[in-house]
Amino acid sequence: MSASQTSDVPTLLVKIFGKDRPGITAGLFDTLAAYSVDVVDIEQVVTRGRIVLCVLVTKPATGSEGELRATVHSWAESLKLQAEIISGTGDNRPRGSGRSHVTVLGHPLTAESTATIAARITAAGGNIDRIFRLAKYPVTAVEFAVSGVETEPLRTALATTAAQIGVDVAVVSAGLHRRAQRLVVMDVDSTLIQDEVIELFAAHAGCEAEVAEVTERAMRGELDFEQSLHARVELLAGLDASVVDKVRSEVRLTPGARTLIRTLKTLGYQVGVVSGGFTQVTDDLRERLGLDFASANTLEIVDGKLTGKVTGEIVDRAGKARLLRRFAGEAGVPLSQTVAIGDGANDLDMLNAAGLGVAFNAKPVVREAAHTAVNVPFLDAVLYLLGVTREEVEAADLA
Repeated sequence: MSASQTSDVPTLLVKIFGKDRPGITAGLFDTLAAYSVDVVDIEQVVTRGRIVLCVLVTKPATGSEGELRATVHSWAESLKLQAEIISGTGDNRPRGSGRSHVTVLGHPLTAESTATIAARITAAGGNIDRIFRLAKYPVTAVEFAVSGVETEPLRTALATTAAQIGVDVAVVSAGLHRRAQRLVVMDVDSTLIQDEVIELFAAHAGCEAEVAEVTERAMRGELDFEQSLHARVELLAGLDASVVDKVRSEVRLTPGARTLIRTLKTLGYQVGVVSGGFTQVTDDLRERLGLDFASANTLEIVDGKLTGKVTGEIVDRAGKARLLRRFAGEAGVPLSQTVAIGDGANDLDMLNAAGLGVAFNAKPVVREAAHTAVNVPFLDAVLYLLGVTREEVEAADLA
């Protein structure tokens, strides 16, 4: 029976709740089957061993509703369950236009912050249709299915609220595209890895202070990225090329990085990195982690020594966005289906160009400009923003 056919049909909402055990769902439907009713809707939730099972069915033939009610109550009592049966008409009311998934991450997630988010959704004109938990560790992640308000204004409204109460909130449009093949592209320094690669090289050259001073000048706006890159790389001139292997061994992956990439690959996603750092490190990461794409600047090496120069196309702020588009084209993925992750101002163009831009433990200016922010120290928390549950992550680990 179609939704239009049930719009004016008398229906019964059968609610069962109590201690969960195997066979409850089958038992209820066996009981209802004797009255030749049609199933209109089903919803079941089990929380800490307690079940809430709601079934919307058409009313039985004239004269047998009372018998159905008595039989369901008797069956429930035999299992020490509670039953409630409510008469009504038709199906659930239609959901409003504009549908979004709102993912909330907390470490921990408090009742106060959850109340604030829910109230803000309502104030923006949205209705919460469903809520379920995606993960309980390393962070608590819950997802709200929201209708009645368009995604962009809802995202804007919740971004301010999330910053105020210290939780991470992502808002994405509902639809088939969420489960379609995607491309995820990450920054490297302080995102995929915990380190700044130029600083690792500088430590071997004994010029950490000088490199840090150039970095500070760039952050003050006295140098653009390309100028600061050349100035810092010049300080590495004369360093023996054997230092590359040492730096590779010193690189520390961000917690959750391997899990993120392994899960994405298992789900059929393509994954790449873009970096203002150096191919001498990103090429190694590509091989170790099974990445599909990788691009960075290249340190020039002549006669076994670093020359203090870089070769090839410079990967800067604009270059990262350009590479995102290039990777998307090569992967056959629309730009709207891309996810970009980064922490610095030179990632902003890439974050804004992607379908979903995620600021990962980023500077305030980046958090404010990105679509969403993740401020917990686990890179795999990004999976929850894509609707991936912890159970799916664990299943990918076993694959």
